[in-house]
Amino acid sequence: MTTTPSRLMLKPAQLRLIHEIAETGQLQLAAEACAMTQPAASRMLAETERQVGAPLFLRQPKGMALTEIGRNVLRRARVILREMSSMASDIRALRGGLAGSVHIGAVTGPAVGYLVSAIREVKQESPEADITVDVMPSRELLAGLIAGELDFVLARILPEFENRDLNILPMRDEKVSMIVRAAHPLARAPTVTLTELSDYEWIMQQRGAPIREATLNAFAALGLAEPCNIVNSPSLLLTIAYLAQSDAIAPISDEVAQLLLAPPVSAGFALLRMRREIRVSPYFLLSLRRRPLSPLAARLRDSVARHAPDGLAMRPGGAG
Repeated sequence: MTTTPSRLMLKPAQLRLIHEIAETGQLQLAAEACAMTQPAASRMLAETERQVGAPLFLRQPKGMALTEIGRNVLRRARVILREMSSMASDIRALRGGLAGSVHIGAVTGPAVGYLVSAIREVKQESPEADITVDVMPSRELLAGLIAGELDFVLARILPEFENRDLNILPMRDEKVSMIVRAAHPLARAPTVTLTELSDYEWIMQQRGAPIREATLNAFAALGLAEPCNIVNSPSLLLTIAYLAQSDAIAPISDEVAQLLLAPPVSAGFALLRMRREIRVSPYFLLSLRRRPLSPLAARLRDSVARHAPDGLAMRPGGAG
């Protein structure tokens, strides 16, 4: 008496042979489709039926027809073959950097100035790529990078983190722009000095944030006390809302300021024309030496690097 196997382990080649026999109705044609000889196909089918414990096909004068058990096996075989084909496609996409997931981070300026265009470039070729972006201060970004939570970051280098652990690509420094609502009393002034601004209300990031520190250092360099009327917030959204309803001044990255002022956003703000330029220390494209990037992360990093200032080339493992 034939027994039903408790665990059936058929190989992909066996599943494909069953599929091809069902499609063509002929063992010879199925063997050709599977790139094997007819005797080899006959032996494989006999072994498959032995494993199943029942005939899968009826041998008829005009060809081979599925038995009821054969139809059941074929239905499952097609599902498995489709999944294997899909898996192969997924692997090709992952190896080619066309799929997968990447988690990156940036301080605000380069997030606006570099990442948006780089992500759009990658997404045009790889719409299913799963890309996550965190916009945070450099300290949090570097901590996330070292912990393995972020693939690469656009951040400033801080002394408490070991540079030798990092691949470093210099990017650029940030220009600080002073933004106000369009109806601000100084919005149309030809030029503005920090002396004129000191008595106004300000909204700034928390102490220690590079843009805030650069702004306060500019006051100090002129022998001026820092403004005393300051609202502290790291939130760009709150900053925008506060500026829209007050005569406050906000020092922000020039990339963010241009985004707010230019179409299609045109958010009803103005830039103060400062007599002296204020700049923040440079940021870098950073990744960990010990952890190679996935193909997708490498594609995105290379897209970001192509937007680096002229003369800067990527030098993995070096300071650039």
